[in-house]
Amino acid sequence: MTTQQHGDLVDVLVADHRQVDQAFTDYERGGMSDRQRRDLVDHIITELVRHSLAEEQYLYPAAREILPDGDEIADHEIAEHAEAERLMKELEGLDPADPAFDRLTRELIDDIRHHVADEENDLFPRLRQLCDADQLRDLGAKIAMAKESAPTRPHPAGPDRPPANMLLDPGIGLIDRMRDALSGRSR
Repeated sequence: MTTQQHGDLVDVLVADHRQVDQAFTDYERGGMSDRQRRDLVDHIITELVRHSLAEEQYLYPAAREILPDGDEIADHEIAEHAEAERLMKELEGLDPADPAFDRLTRELIDDIRHHVADEENDLFPRLRQLCDADQLRDLGAKIAMAKESAPTRPHPAGPDRPPANMLLDPGIGLIDRMRDALSGRSR
């Protein structure tokens, strides 16, 4: 796909936010079997992991470079990712019939909604103001490409900054996709 087909950085990330929020709404609606809840939470985890790692590879380095307080913002956002990843790792090993499954899923939903609000109300408008359209389109294309090879499962001990994450994430992603295929876990 060309850069134009992906949209700019903000468009790509906001579209991801809307898709995962729709999955949150589906979960909150209830009325699903344990299997359906497990499948939906696995889907949410996959999308959040792919999205988070792409942000760590491209969004936060751009924030560090462009914004006067970029280091502080990026460090805060990465810390929120780490907490979400910890919750996702716990959820990954839980049976959906366990009462902790619902509690942790709702905690994850609340944390992610807070994180999204921070990005959309503060970080994204500031980047739109300070970056030119070409920079934003280039970053949007890079985010979309990074998501394609990103891991699909949480790896809390994995690196969260370039260059280590850019070198290791594609290999970890390949292993995760093989695990997903063998276990029947859908993307």
